[in-house]
Amino acid sequence: MNQKQTLLTGALLGLLGVALGAFGAHALKGMLVQNGRFETYELAVRYQFYHALALLIIGLLMEKFGAANFRWASLLIFVGVLLFSGSLYLFAVTNATAFAMITPIGGVLLLLGWGWLTYSIISQRKW
Repeated sequence: MNQKQTLLTGALLGLLGVALGAFGAHALKGMLVQNGRFETYELAVRYQFYHALALLIIGLLMEKFGAANFRWASLLIFVGVLLFSGSLYLFAVTNATAFAMITPIGGVLLLLGWGWLTYSIISQRKW
């Protein structure tokens, strides 16, 4: 993703995090508590927020160092959030364990994104 896409994605994930968090805390809370999945839903929101902020920071790093090395980090983190948080949202709402099996794939992509970000920072020569 380029800088604008990364910043926009981070902002949209933050926006959706607020909306989904409020929706879960109010409209879905009874059902989530009844299913025993309120904490699962909160975990999905929390990780979405962490990574929304990470994408905003990556977007700012692209400004300083150029987007080339950081593109993969932003893409891996974005897809990781979709799979990790998305599968947890679906699992919490449906209680279908098949969705929970996707979560580790998202987690691995998040780890790869953070690893790529680390590599991208270390390999910079513009310090």
